Amino acid sequence: MPELTTKSPLTPTTFNTQQQAIPFSLGLLLIIAVIALAVGAVPIPISEIFSNIINGSTLENTYSTLDNTPSLNRIILFDIRLPRVVLSIFVGAALGVCGAAMQALFRNPLADPGLIGVAGGGALGAVMVIVLSNSLFSQFTQTVGIYALPLGAMLGCLGVCGIIYRISHHQGHLTVMTLLLAGIAVNAIVGSLIGLLTLVSDDSELRELTFWTMGNLGGNHWALTFPVLCCIGISLFGILRLAKPLNIYLLGEYQAQHLGINVTLLKKQVFFFTALAVGAAVSISGMIGFIGFVVPHLVRLLIGPDHRFLLPTSMLFGAGLLTLADIVARVAIIPAELPIGLITSAIGGPFFLAVLYKQAIKISQ
Repeated sequence: MPELTTKSPLTPTTFNTQQQAIPFSLGLLLIIAVIALAVGAVPIPISEIFSNIINGSTLENTYSTLDNTPSLNRIILFDIRLPRVVLSIFVGAALGVCGAAMQALFRNPLADPGLIGVAGGGALGAVMVIVLSNSLFSQFTQTVGIYALPLGAMLGCLGVCGIIYRISHHQGHLTVMTLLLAGIAVNAIVGSLIGLLTLVSDDSELRELTFWTMGNLGGNHWALTFPVLCCIGISLFGILRLAKPLNIYLLGEYQAQHLGINVTLLKKQVFFFTALAVGAAVSISGMIGFIGFVVPHLVRLLIGPDHRFLLPTSMLFGAGLLTLADIVARVAIIPAELPIGLITSAIGGPFFLAVLYKQAIKISQ
């Protein structure tokens, strides 16, 4: 459980470091984003990227001259890479800032958004659509078309989160311990249902759900990403506004109440915005682990626990890290792609073990 340091977070040195973290993270994110637009199976010169964006190239003039290389590069830039990079930025930002908010809510650096069942619920909804789309959900699939899988995953996220919230909410109070235990229990039930659906799936369905659970940012166009970006944008704005209340909440629930914070409302807001943001992210990207755990924990080690700086820096750093992981996923085994969830797990797994080892040393001392 993180504790407030005896040294004030507003001392000149620390305050300057915290202030510098946000522009540094933003600059790093912009550099990574430009690289992500440039590299791939078909490299695009950075100068051409800037000229196309500055000149306001549109998809209409992109398709006007398909017989020359610049036009093909514009197709790749605006139709494939730009929506993918924008999506990776928003998904990474959502995972990073929601991880920081959940660690504050549980007052534990080992917490992440998966504790409230968002990822498990999304996986259950997606697997149900994949496996049962030709039987139970055929009408649903035909009605919503290309939105069937992300919509099913989103509904699964919100449904599971709603169950966990209902179990944890008693007489107007949301208990963190009950929230944690309910999340563990419901995630176990969801895991068993996913396993059952996996058993009854055929080879093509099994392959599709396997790749979905590994995470992937490819194959998404603006029509699919725009609703997700809106949901994530609303949630990011909502969570960033909770920075000061979360700082006070770190003192303890009773202390925060005495200082004028509506603790129950704060918990509900963190829960709702996290469920919405991560649910939207999971619905279109699949299962991407460890970003919500690694990023806020690392940022907290670098700049301290002040959420006025921790939340925006975690948002920017999460966006940059996921975009960087997506670059690796795209170029590691060209022309094929690695699932991005494998990359983030390869990064997060060792980091998680290092944190556990550090915690164990502290307890033994």
